[in-house]
Amino acid sequence: MTFVQLIECRTSRFDELNRLLDTWVEQTQGKRTAIYDLVGKDRSDASHIVEIVEFPSYADAMRNSNLPETDRVFRQLVALCDEMPTFIDLDVVRDEPLGADTVRRFFATLAAPGELPPLNDLLDEDVHSHDPLGPQDTIGLDSVRGELRMWRAAFDSAFTVEDLIVQGDRACARWSWHATHKGEFLGIAATGRQVTTTGTTVFRFGANGRIAETWWQHDQLGLMEQLGALDQLEQ
Repeated sequence: MTFVQLIECRTSRFDELNRLLDTWVEQTQGKRTAIYDLVGKDRSDASHIVEIVEFPSYADAMRNSNLPETDRVFRQLVALCDEMPTFIDLDVVRDEPLGADTVRRFFATLAAPGELPPLNDLLDEDVHSHDPLGPQDTIGLDSVRGELRMWRAAFDSAFTVEDLIVQGDRACARWSWHATHKGEFLGIAATGRQVTTTGTTVFRFGANGRIAETWWQHDQLGLMEQLGALDQLEQ
């Protein structure tokens, strides 16, 4: 279970404290078990500092605490604080970036049967799509919906999200795609063939939480080969 340690302190020497944290990162390189570190300053009280440190587990946090470098930096930290820092130990019981749900719903919607929905709950009105398969970028919700309808008319398909990483206003999904070629696609008449491909998509979210921009990378050559397009070129 992921474990988070919340550290609160008061100090009028924040710049020194910040440099001390840099020292700890440098000295524990290759040893520390912490995987994420966030430091915040209270907007209503600049002397109130909160640090959030994430670990894979409580046991990993204890191993990190037992490092001699951690002990040394902690003693220096106490000297910089106006009072003794306080520690709150938290077992993480829910950790789901909101963007992750948006991405998963997006892929599920792309492959859902029936008419393609408006997508205005998922995509920004001015969404911008970059796909190397197209001659130019696709801009605007209506244009992106038109491009998606083209794919849906050509294939009955399903996406599997293999990996999904969300950080700030960006997400990156590694996916696999399984489909049946049922309609014309890039001049290739329906073949009825079962095809698969893999790819990654990077998403940027707008201030409203909807998808504002996408960058697609997928195995175009492999897909065309499965559709028999390369055989026709060889002939």
